[in-house]
Amino acid sequence: MNSFDIIGPVMVGPSSSHTAGAVRIGLIARELAAALPEKARIGLAGSFAGTGRGHGTDKAILGGLLGFKPDDTRIRLSEQLAREAGLDYAFHAIELPGAHPNTAVIELWCQDGRKTVVRAASTGGGRIRIESINGLEVSFRGEYTTLVIRHRDVPGSVAAVTRLLSDQQINIASMRVFRSNRGGQAIMVIELDQPVSQSLVHSIGDLSGIGSAVLVRPVID
Repeated sequence: MNSFDIIGPVMVGPSSSHTAGAVRIGLIARELAAALPEKARIGLAGSFAGTGRGHGTDKAILGGLLGFKPDDTRIRLSEQLAREAGLDYAFHAIELPGAHPNTAVIELWCQDGRKTVVRAASTGGGRIRIESINGLEVSFRGEYTTLVIRHRDVPGSVAAVTRLLSDQQINIASMRVFRSNRGGQAIMVIELDQPVSQSLVHSIGDLSGIGSAVLVRPVID
């Protein structure tokens, strides 16, 4: 147990799940999109849909998409600031049977036409869980420096990535590979014990068989 578990997150807003967790979901969605999106469509399920607006969930997710942290007082103005930044956004309620009650599905479009879809849940106390990226199941919580690597499920892809990390003396805290089917699309999620440079991320992205590599910085201190 640490101080976060005892006193909870430092945040703007009345609810750690509906505000602090929601900000962190928005932050990671922005990181996965690798740019400030120009369009966002945000589906809210369960309690997020029922009471989220009163608890500021909409402002919190927008704040995360703008790059704000949970204690940033600008979150209260995030709707206005999003419009000023040129972000076309809209919220809607969705049904997700069996999902965690605080779940959001965020669809983001960037200027280059790329679309990123992130499903995530705010699990309590400001903690979150990323559950899928572009329809492919994943699982990570944003507690570590994390590499999210899209690749083909072929021999050698994992070895090539871990070799680059080893060459830079980067220690892996945990690693999982999620795939749609054998030989199909896959996502490596690698949690690291120390920060990595963008140049290393670019080198990973240039490897044969790698579609993209994105660095997700920790959202929980």
